[in-house]
Amino acid sequence: MVWPLLAAAFVALAPIAQAQPVANPVATFAGLDKITGRITRFDVYIDETVLFGALELTPRACYDRPSSDTLQRTSAFLEVNQMSLDGSGERIFTGWMFADSPALNAVDHAVYDVWLIECKTSTNVPPPDQR
Repeated sequence: MVWPLLAAAFVALAPIAQAQPVANPVATFAGLDKITGRITRFDVYIDETVLFGALELTPRACYDRPSSDTLQRTSAFLEVNQMSLDGSGERIFTGWMFADSPALNAVDHAVYDVWLIECKTSTNVPPPDQR
């Protein structure tokens, strides 16, 4: 019979079901100041804007996938502005960052490097509305 062979071929070619990403309220980043050589690790709530040196960072989403998933397991959508002395900002990065591949989509800046470490459900940093 041809049908069992076709059914087996279809099942073999069907895409593997991927687990849905889990949204998290906190993104953890690390930043390198290339002048001082100091690395700083910091937590940022989604849609909160923080300063790291002259960079203004705003994560818009932070997702985790199970460790068994073959895709990028931890990713964050980030907007980065470079602030000038007069208070104006210029957007230098908008896009996805991946903790498993920090160089894949990196913030291109002469003085600062920023990369995603992890996504978390909680942090000891109080939320912006409680500060």
